Amino acid sequence: MLPFARVTIIGIGLIGSSIARATRAAMPSVALTGYDADADVRATAERLDMFDDVASSSGAAVIDADLVILCVPVGAMEAAAREFAADLPADAVVSDVGSCKAEVVRALTAALPNATIVPAHPVAGTERSGPEAGFATLFHKRWCILTPPEGTDALAVERVAEFWRRLGAEIETMAPDHHDRVLAITSHLPHLIAYTIVGTASDMEEVTQSEVIKYSAGGFRDFTRIAASDPTMWRDVFLANREAVLDMLQRFSEDLSALQRAIRWGKGDELFDLFTKTRAVRRGIIEQGQDDPAPDFGRTHE
Repeated sequence: MLPFARVTIIGIGLIGSSIARATRAAMPSVALTGYDADADVRATAERLDMFDDVASSSGAAVIDADLVILCVPVGAMEAAAREFAADLPADAVVSDVGSCKAEVVRALTAALPNATIVPAHPVAGTERSGPEAGFATLFHKRWCILTPPEGTDALAVERVAEFWRRLGAEIETMAPDHHDRVLAITSHLPHLIAYTIVGTASDMEEVTQSEVIKYSAGGFRDFTRIAASDPTMWRDVFLANREAVLDMLQRFSEDLSALQRAIRWGKGDELFDLFTKTRAVRRGIIEQGQDDPAPDFGRTHE
């Protein structure tokens, strides 16, 4: 039995379009409706035939849905939910894909006080954006973290979990605040560092931009991939999760200062011990199937 028969996706970017494609592949009988505030994106979604229907308003998109997934930036979450609040069926489950969960819980609860809300975060993505960037295998063997508010109906949580399992994801459940601290160090801080390093290289007066591009080594290329992520989404992430990000940034700054001292005073043993420890972390990630040593994480794009 399908966990949901009628699914609506609000926001047709990389994640939203990937959910649509993955749902079509894994649960072809599910009725899919899409909506995006951008008329050009809606036209592209229609051309790509990702949905059974692309609605002209979010209210029309949710009117008969039993699962609504918000795939919009965290900062736009509350406003997007308020737009369809009057048309949301009483028995529908509302979810999302945002990278910050405490703010999502606050925003959706404020906009939809009577709705069943099961926030979710599929920990998957690429630096590309837009409806043409999605692909059906994006979530295969990736974690999807559910952060239901206290007291959420257990059956609704399990239905959302089963939906993501069918898209190929592994499921974990966390409290929203704990999720935000975990992701601050594993995702948000690395993005902040990447944006900073690429920005620093771009601003160096004694190194031209053409040299930065021409002589980019592998490490810098990896940073540019991360730094090419959607600016609107990441602006909202840092503002919504500011306390956890600032805490992790402070700890990182202290560790960076210790590394600076080790280099300055020629403490090779300290450097070797650190690099050995971090190498083991990388191997552990590959062993657990959360990355692949092959190019582009071993993914095959459709």
